Amino acid sequence: RFLVFKKEKLMQSKLFEKISLIGVISIFLTMCAPPQASPDELAAIERAKRDSVKQVRCPRLMSTAAEFYKNRDWESTVRVYGELTDIGCDEDDPSEVYLYYAIAFEYLGKYDSSEFVILKGLSYLPDNIALRKRLAFSYEKQGKVDMQMNELDRLSVLAPEDVKIKTDLAKLYQSQNLFDDQIAVLRDLLEIDPNNEGAQSDLAQAYEKSGRDPLDVYRNRFENNPSNISYGLDYADKLSSADRFRDAVNVLREVADLDPSSKVVLRKLSQAYDSADRLDDSAKTLEKLFRLDPRDFRIAVKISEVYLEDENYKSSFDWADKAVTLSGEGEAYAAKGNLYYKAFQACRSGEPTTNDRIIASLAFRQFDEAEKRNFTRYARSKTWLRDNEVLFERAQWFMMEDDVKNKGYVKTSGNCYSWVSERLNKDKSW
Repeated sequence: RFLVFKKEKLMQSKLFEKISLIGVISIFLTMCAPPQASPDELAAIERAKRDSVKQVRCPRLMSTAAEFYKNRDWESTVRVYGELTDIGCDEDDPSEVYLYYAIAFEYLGKYDSSEFVILKGLSYLPDNIALRKRLAFSYEKQGKVDMQMNELDRLSVLAPEDVKIKTDLAKLYQSQNLFDDQIAVLRDLLEIDPNNEGAQSDLAQAYEKSGRDPLDVYRNRFENNPSNISYGLDYADKLSSADRFRDAVNVLREVADLDPSSKVVLRKLSQAYDSADRLDDSAKTLEKLFRLDPRDFRIAVKISEVYLEDENYKSSFDWADKAVTLSGEGEAYAAKGNLYYKAFQACRSGEPTTNDRIIASLAFRQFDEAEKRNFTRYARSKTWLRDNEVLFERAQWFMMEDDVKNKGYVKTSGNCYSWVSERLNKDKSW
């Protein structure tokens, strides 16, 4: 029994030694095994691998993309830029990568792809003006008007001194009949560039289309550009349209001082005087115009008409007679006939006198000469004279004194017709 007990003890001792040995080995192995990497450490390892690839491939791809772009090989340019962005080569210079990437798509006519690329670029550089300009352009090409307006509006804030951005936005508002918005943008533009003539013109038109009074716009435009005759004429036209003829006269006189030889200015000034009921000034202005072109009989006719309206019959006759002498045209004869007709109507009272009949007949004969030259504007006046038996005819000639008959003509007398120098010759039928 003692031997058995001793043997068991020996076996237990050996088992303990084995267990202890196993424990020591386990502890050793555990101490020698590498620790498990953290997520941050794994990410760093991945970045290192990627950076090593980028260091090799990115310069090559960037050079290749630039070469394709230079050679206008847009398909290849797009393909290479796609590879660039896939491996992260865009991270170092996203502004250049996404700008040229988008432009390549534009040349391919793929504006939706250009938009997609730009939006990705803007996720890195949200305030990049060059990219946002390309985005506005892609929206324009795709007909996305609202998005284009929003983008241009954003650009206007990002680049407040950029005149072109504001000009494009204003024109877009105009095309959509958003005149109040257009006015606001143009006002901002003119704060930056007060002498921008295009913006001044557009602002004036926007005021008109929006139903606002554009006079201040036209006034500011002319006052800011006082040597611009066209602006002065525009301002005067608007003043005349608003029945502010005296103000129009003042503006046109300034413009006439700038260019005294301008026929357009003198015509408009004469009309403004006429509308302001300053008929003598109107006629005198036309006389200046006639001196610039003394062969234009129609100016003489117009002068005669203005003097006639002012009841200055003597001056009216002189200019009508000059028109006949210059041209022999039916219009000139008609102007002279109308002068006699209006004088007859103004001077007669009750039953026509001999003087009235002489003037009526002078008018009739001038109208007749005009009709022979195919000018029939006053045909109704001629008919009225004949039908109302106011002409000097055979019966009146028969009653004349012998000394008058021997002369073969009659002339008017009296204050109302004192300006008349022309005589009425005896008709062959008398």
